[in-house]
Amino acid sequence: MKNYKVALHRDYIVTIKAKNEEEAKFLAEYVIGGERDISTEREKKKFKFKIEEIEMVINEAFEIIKD
Repeated sequence: MKNYKVALHRDYIVTIKAKNEEEAKFLAEYVIGGERDISTEREKKKFKFKIEEIEMVINEAFEIIKD
């Protein structure tokens, strides 16, 4: 079998409870790893947020990268 490097593009809709829009955007970028919440309990207490749902809406392989 051959090895391939595939450029993959994924978009998510994240439903998050947060203090305001700016924190919601920051936290969604910061604590989402793939399709899961990677935040710690300490971060949840510090920033007072909760991830309600993570929904993948786009999953597209768009390029093979040649070595």
